[in-house]
Amino acid sequence: MINKQCNNSKGQVYSLLTLRVLIGWYFLYEGLAKVFTPKWTAYGYLMDSKGLFAPLYRMIAGNPDLMATADFINIWGLTLVGLLLILGLFEKAGYIGAALFLILYYLSHPPLLQATYLLPTEGSYLWVDKNLVMLAAVAVLFFFPTAKRIGLDRIIFKNKTK
Repeated sequence: MINKQCNNSKGQVYSLLTLRVLIGWYFLYEGLAKVFTPKWTAYGYLMDSKGLFAPLYRMIAGNPDLMATADFINIWGLTLVGLLLILGLFEKAGYIGAALFLILYYLSHPPLLQATYLLPTEGSYLWVDKNLVMLAAVAVLFFFPTAKRIGLDRIIFKNKTK
């Protein structure tokens, strides 16, 4: 049963839930793919950075301690964000984590006219790419949360929502 505290219809809630779970799956799979890839590192991705923040990303890649920290945060942060969103657990924290990752990825590899990257892209972009689109979707989900209706947050925060 969907909590009627919100004015969203069942269809709207289930559509938002579907979007939350799909984005969660994307993050979880990206994290787990890195967990199970021996010696995975973001080094090449950071060194291939273009745009305003490229010097910062390359500085991180050039420092072994910072690089190890970046790898750890990527692997386990993506996995955690994915789990939070799929399970509807601490949903707002999951959205904030997802947004931070997407902003960092967008700034690392901005879709600019003259930018060419070593890693293949999924298409030809100008200013808007999948990271920006997913960031917009995460922002919508942040303002239309579903976990207190369908998710573990409903169990954890059940007394606080009545």
